[in-house]
Amino acid sequence: MVGIKADKELRPDWVASLTGGKLHEGAAVAHDLHWDSRQVAPGVAFFALPGTKTHGRAFGQQALEAGAAFVVTDLAHPGSVQVEKPERALVAVGRALRDRFDGLVLAVGGSSGKTTAKECLAQGLGWPAPEGNLNNAPGLTRFFFHLEESEGCVVELGIDRLLEMAELTYLARPDFAVLTSLGVEHLEGLGNLENVIREESWLLRVSPLRLTSTQAAELVQLPGLKTYGIGAGDFRAEAVEMNLETARFRFEGHPVTLPYPGVGPVMGALAALAATRMLDKPLGETIERLAELKLPSGRMQRLRLGGVDFIHDAYNSNPLSFRAGMEFLQTQPGRKWLVLGRMAELGEEALKHHLEAAELAASISPHLVFIGQFAPQQAALVGGTAVETLEEATDYLAKQVRPGDLVYLKASRSVGLERLLELWPREEA
Repeated sequence: MVGIKADKELRPDWVASLTGGKLHEGAAVAHDLHWDSRQVAPGVAFFALPGTKTHGRAFGQQALEAGAAFVVTDLAHPGSVQVEKPERALVAVGRALRDRFDGLVLAVGGSSGKTTAKECLAQGLGWPAPEGNLNNAPGLTRFFFHLEESEGCVVELGIDRLLEMAELTYLARPDFAVLTSLGVEHLEGLGNLENVIREESWLLRVSPLRLTSTQAAELVQLPGLKTYGIGAGDFRAEAVEMNLETARFRFEGHPVTLPYPGVGPVMGALAALAATRMLDKPLGETIERLAELKLPSGRMQRLRLGGVDFIHDAYNSNPLSFRAGMEFLQTQPGRKWLVLGRMAELGEEALKHHLEAAELAASISPHLVFIGQFAPQQAALVGGTAVETLEEATDYLAKQVRPGDLVYLKASRSVGLERLLELWPREEA
């Protein structure tokens, strides 16, 4: 997140005027905003949003007691800006804050690879971006509130329900869209692949500049798209080489080196190079910055424990990102262990996708450890070991894995597969 500046102000009367809300006495000027009551501190405006289990209105008084400057809520009480729907008020505030920014807004969407692409684009172009995966309306609104003057910025738009992309593109008003990929994701909210394609591709439809992977371009019928891909598209990565520490390729004859392995970082870097060309910026500077790329934990992160190489790729997982991981592993020599947890939010098709993933994994290595709900069916189909807990997986692997082996971890974030690294036995000092 861009550093918080004390001179940034969010005035409750401005919020009330903008949203058609009613300003109640006791509201003060805020210097930050948040939607999580646990993050409220003196001077913060608290947006009381509806949650999956509890509505934020239940924490309005708690926020004021913690020093909140004011609360945006659908309740009438001192210290509040009372609105009909706080979630709509937040989007209106976000859009107004975005409209104050004179630079170019580049927005990244897609079914997988968004955060990696966002980091590659932001770092490659030298533009600010939200930390981590703050890719929803609250995160974007806070980012635009603290955003300083700049040539441009990069934001990520993540969706898990119908019409959310329309909401996020209204808020962010992108000048440049990058669509990383299209595939099954968040089916509990999006329903099916056709909906995913329609929702995600809306980002391209509303942006003046449009760039997409060759994979996504095959599923989107839009004229004038610029494309990028490995060995294909308008902008291409050629002669790709990957080991456990780096990825190398050539772009328009220029050598590019990344401090991460894997298809995801290569595609993210390629998007950054393509955007550099489309914006007529110096290519050499982007290549230099990409050589120092820093990705958040859990994205093709290499660790070495007790002579064993681990690739922690368990920040998230869906069928597309799983396939990208398998493409990388296929290039690596030696004995490979695949530790695979659940891919979340695949709805009624979850078992089908997990069995397909198991078959793909078995084509890469016979050393498979499946964890969780679908593990017994996966192991019954292709072999390998099925366990219920991370502790069981750790105990089993610790007895089987030898120095020099590669252990690849892949699951959705909710599985917490990174705990296996914490549980892994350390060598005696």
